[in-house]
Amino acid sequence: MEITVYGGDELIPALEGFDAVSNGAVEMNHGSAYYWAGKLPAGQFLSTIPFGVNAQLMDTWILCNGGQKLWEELYAPFDLLPISAGNTGCQMGGWFNREINSIDDLKGLKMRMPGLGGKVLAKAGGTPMLMAGGEIYTNLERGVIDATEWIGPYHDYLMGFHNVAKYYYYPGWHELGTVLEMLVNKSKFEALPTDLQEIIRTACLRLNRIVPIKFDTMNATYLPKIQAEPTVSMRPYPDAVMDNLREKTAETITELTEQDPQSKKIYSAFLEFQKKIIPWTQITEKPFYSKMI
Repeated sequence: MEITVYGGDELIPALEGFDAVSNGAVEMNHGSAYYWAGKLPAGQFLSTIPFGVNAQLMDTWILCNGGQKLWEELYAPFDLLPISAGNTGCQMGGWFNREINSIDDLKGLKMRMPGLGGKVLAKAGGTPMLMAGGEIYTNLERGVIDATEWIGPYHDYLMGFHNVAKYYYYPGWHELGTVLEMLVNKSKFEALPTDLQEIIRTACLRLNRIVPIKFDTMNATYLPKIQAEPTVSMRPYPDAVMDNLREKTAETITELTEQDPQSKKIYSAFLEFQKKIIPWTQITEKPFYSKMI
């Protein structure tokens, strides 16, 4: 088995991986389920949920608590097999060309923000915009957008956002642990010998472990570089803004689940898992964080 890797726009247009794998133009695509929200709104819940859970707990839900079965059922009509293949971990809140002191400062704001986070931004009066990574810097520089979120210090620094935006906010309330997926054409996957099928699954599982580790390592390395940039003002979102965004997240999810039965089914399953797991984290990790040296 030989696998040839292409970047966005090299073989197919960026953000068109879903259709390309579904119709067999390519066999696999690496991305995240929230990019296909226009086709499958419910897929967003298998990518990341604002004010949801972290990377480890998203894995726990998908791999060991029924999320994978729901994911496969959702994608089956499109002849697609989804496999977890990495996680970005908790991201930063984004780069802005103006201060965010109140929820009103988001009104009229044009921001690159995909997924459920973008829908929450819209409910706050902003305008979410979806665009390929290679377009973000130029659009921010030229004022096509007023703000952008991307990932974290490492990738943000390499993208050069500190050169075109002053305010760098945290935390990434919209993406606490974003699942990266390997989309595989299901028919072609099932036509492979079982040993090659297992090799693909095992390689994705390895990616699922190594990617978040590398994100943590590189973000920790590049955070001081961004903090040292004289033109950058890094600051937390005000508590009142976070509280308001949390409320708008609940409203957004309620509206979506009432309109889309698949979203309701998957989000209900997530809530059931969250209800089970949170008591454990409340007496273990959460109190420990405040005691770390």
